[in-house]
Amino acid sequence: MKKQQSPARLPVPEGDATVPQLNGLLSAGSGFYSLPGQHCNEVWPRLFIGNAFVAQNVMRLQKLGVTHILNVAEGNSFMHVNTSAEFYAGTGITYHGIKANDTEQFDISAFFEEAAGFIEHALAHKDGKGKVYVHCREGYSRSPTIVIAYLMLRHKMDVRVAVATVRQKREIGPNDGFLRQLCQLNQTLEKEGKLKLKTK
Repeated sequence: MKKQQSPARLPVPEGDATVPQLNGLLSAGSGFYSLPGQHCNEVWPRLFIGNAFVAQNVMRLQKLGVTHILNVAEGNSFMHVNTSAEFYAGTGITYHGIKANDTEQFDISAFFEEAAGFIEHALAHKDGKGKVYVHCREGYSRSPTIVIAYLMLRHKMDVRVAVATVRQKREIGPNDGFLRQLCQLNQTLEKEGKLKLKTK
């Protein structure tokens, strides 16, 4: 199996990030996307992305050592995951929910800062030993988008580096609307001088 490039050596093209560039990273330039091969993956130290199956399995979460859960698909429809703070009552797991839809029109960027703050706080929990499980229904579009935004906002990563970092650990495929919003965040952070990880 060919080893993927480490994100630190990822060549980031000059100029603004674009949706086609991000799609190229997601499909490894092949135009083909893979569905996640596992229910959950650790994509950053103590930060997991996964699906509803694990989110609803408290024993499994406790085995992973999860202290915090961020549900990016809170709701009752079949496209959502109907968990809540009550669902995890008595488990010691802290819950936060975001009612996001996996559509290109949905403004997920409205939740970027709120989610990044929750993840940052969660990872600092227990003297820096907190573990966060970020999920949506499949762990493929909504939750990876939120984790990528967290890496950009809190670790100053260029969007292309952040996408490659997550993609290296899990098969993901945020919809084009979400990718566009990540590109817009990238432009904003670049203008404000808040990005450091470009090419090395």
